[in-house]
Amino acid sequence: MNKVALITGATSGIGEATARALAGEGYKIIITGRRGDRLAALKAELTEKFGAQVHTKCFDVRDKEQCEAALRALPEEFANIDILVNNAGLASGLEHINEGADEDWNAMIDTNVKGLLYITRAISNRMIVRGEGGHIVNLGSTAGTQVYENGNVYCATKHAVHALSHGMRIDLLRHRIRVTEIRPGMVETEFSVVRFHGDKNRADGVYKGLKPLSGEDVAQAIVWALSQPSHINISEIVLTPTAQADSYYKFVE
Repeated sequence: MNKVALITGATSGIGEATARALAGEGYKIIITGRRGDRLAALKAELTEKFGAQVHTKCFDVRDKEQCEAALRALPEEFANIDILVNNAGLASGLEHINEGADEDWNAMIDTNVKGLLYITRAISNRMIVRGEGGHIVNLGSTAGTQVYENGNVYCATKHAVHALSHGMRIDLLRHRIRVTEIRPGMVETEFSVVRFHGDKNRADGVYKGLKPLSGEDVAQAIVWALSQPSHINISEIVLTPTAQADSYYKFVE
């Protein structure tokens, strides 16, 4: 395989697991994120374990200029991107709407929505110019169709990802660019630690009494969607732990 996959937010969780999974499938990998030390460590691991060709780009998807500059500077062997995995995203805070903090709202909107748009515009234009199709995978959430108490702005951003995925699928149809939205439920990564601003005890309580999904579980769903023949598009995958029915109901032992 000589396909190139770019993964945003690859320094932890689902993004990191996806990088490993795709490297294992023989993809050339571009990993991006804000933590350069983690990118370097992951590159070393993927190169040693899989013999993968890996390129790193350290930048913040919230910054349009950084996004565009990083993509312009890709070396020739990584310039023709076949797969884009829009994984970078976060939840910040868990309060009623009247108690929300501006900095939390801005972090979620700028990362989950605007960052996804900046990267998608740049990469989809490259795919269109090449004229060979492509595949965009957006990491959504069960929160993209179901709002829960205190989730207000986070849920709104994932509703936006859900709508944007549909819109992309329509707009890019004529260019044979497939669009898949992956909508997981509870996944134990750094997600809750970030949401609770580093409060590990509170984060651990989210998953107490049930077995959540792992980043690897979600990565395998991404690999499966990408593995389909070119005439098949997997529009959407919703996956939850067995102990979680949807955003509202879970069974805790």
